[in-house]
Amino acid sequence: MKILTGGVGKAETAHAVRELALDGVEVSVSNDMDAAASLRAGRADYYLGTCHTGAGASLGVLVGLLGREACHTFGRSTPTADEVAALLSGGTRVFGFSVDRIEAVAPTLARAIAARV
Repeated sequence: MKILTGGVGKAETAHAVRELALDGVEVSVSNDMDAAASLRAGRADYYLGTCHTGAGASLGVLVGLLGREACHTFGRSTPTADEVAALLSGGTRVFGFSVDRIEAVAPTLARAIAARV
């Protein structure tokens, strides 16, 4: 599985995922426009975007290009593993969250994605 990271905390998000050393998970730093193109073309599987609130800016371009059904934002909340698993099962591939929640949210998302490999 290839995960792309973007937004104001893209490097920190990529680092948090890489630290987990999950089998079958590759992570690359990207930006929203390139990520949307990669997801549409099948060159990437998931996108983790961050902004200061975790709302609009973390996913705005991706919602516009991929559709709301493929995207979900946690805002400033921290999801449970079950919440993430349900979203993944429903086809969500793009996730947004607040930059100050990277250390809590990115590992939860990455582990759930790795469980699907």
